[in-house]
Amino acid sequence: IADAFSADANTKVVSAKEIPDGWMGLDNGPKTTAEQKEALSSCKTIIMNGPMGVFEFEKFSAGTFDLVNILADLTKEKGAITIIGGGDSVAATELSGRAGDMSHISTG
Repeated sequence: IADAFSADANTKVVSAKEIPDGWMGLDNGPKTTAEQKEALSSCKTIIMNGPMGVFEFEKFSAGTFDLVNILADLTKEKGAITIIGGGDSVAATELSGRAGDMSHISTG
C-alpha cells in the first residue's frame, strides 16, 4: 500500500482488510501472488486484461511482473494458452521481457 499516488510514496505490505484510511492499494502483495500462482496452476487458458498495480512506478510493479512471469512459465512449462489483452497489459508484458513466452498478445 502507499500513502500517495507517487513513485516515492511511503509503502508497506498489509492485507486488503488492513488498509488504513488515507492509504491506497497500488499493487498486490506476495501473499496474493502466491494465491494467484496456485489458482492458475491448472488452467489451460488464461486471459490477462489489466496490470495488478501501478507497474509504471517501480515500487508497485512486482505484482504485475510476478503475474506475467507466472503466465509465461505456465505457457512454457505446461502448455497453457495465455492471452494478453489491452494496452497496459501488453506494455507491462513487453517491459518484463516475457512477451515472447506468451501465446497471444492483443491490443484490440
